[in-house]
Amino acid sequence: MKRFLIALAVALAVTGASAQEKYPSRAISITVPNPPGGMNQITAQPLSAIIEKLYGQPAPVINRAGGTAAVGTAYVANQKPDGYNILVTTPNIYLVYEKNKAQNVEQPYRLEQLQPIALTSADPLVFTVQTESPYKSIKEFIADAKAKDGQLAYSSSGPFSITHVPFAMFLQNAQLRMRHVPTTGGGPAVTQLLGGHVIATGQGLAAVAPHIKGGKLRGLASWGAKRHSSLPDVPTFKELGYDVEAYLWVGLFTTAGVPEPTLKAMRDMIRRAISDPLYQQSMQKSSVEVDYRDTPDFIKFYEADHQRLGPVVAQLAKEEAKK
Repeated sequence: MKRFLIALAVALAVTGASAQEKYPSRAISITVPNPPGGMNQITAQPLSAIIEKLYGQPAPVINRAGGTAAVGTAYVANQKPDGYNILVTTPNIYLVYEKNKAQNVEQPYRLEQLQPIALTSADPLVFTVQTESPYKSIKEFIADAKAKDGQLAYSSSGPFSITHVPFAMFLQNAQLRMRHVPTTGGGPAVTQLLGGHVIATGQGLAAVAPHIKGGKLRGLASWGAKRHSSLPDVPTFKELGYDVEAYLWVGLFTTAGVPEPTLKAMRDMIRRAISDPLYQQSMQKSSVEVDYRDTPDFIKFYEADHQRLGPVVAQLAKEEAKK
């Protein structure tokens, strides 16, 4: 009996030590569900480097593209919930989900399979036209778009993407019709505008800021709740009387079901990495304003954004079905 008690005590001690294993104790996989480039990549690369620097563990960024981010998202959603998989993604996480639901397409993942960790940035989209265009205000643009009912075209980063759905939200709110020219990303969508193939686009600040500063593009309005500090002269749609709000945000997620102690350690790790001066400098160089929010505040932001964009996706899916 005495030997049994000693063995039990040793076993419990080993189990306790294992349960409190320092995190991270091995490599962390960071998934970007898009091709190289873009906001998710801009966020993931410095995050990877700083985690490796601070914790001495590899944190490789792996691009798992496909299905408008569905492939990479499904990969993380279906991993073991051990805290060693991080998904870096935009609102496509639920835009694709809502589109599939509205069109009765089989879902590659459920939203409940993912656990939000932190928001890293949330830049409002900017409604942008060429500087050479005749439009100096949204009022002028809307008047012309109504006169040319359905003739003007706008570009986006793809069907049901974060630069397509908010633009459709604006069109619904302003009771306008325009032709949609989808591309494969934010960069190509801006190229379409610069080349004069479309009359407008709605993109994140990182994609259009260099061209606005360079005098090639003009921002007419933003989808933010307040004016962006980098574009103080550009009014928000809300200021102009349109109930339109949307952000090109980037958030970090992991597989749902991670034990609470590990999840807390993950949150601490991310907080420390995003606070690092090198991360801040990297984002600043890319014209991205860091807007860190820990799990509780991120969940509130995420749910509010989902509620704003979800109905627009459903409406777009209905319109698509009629074609």
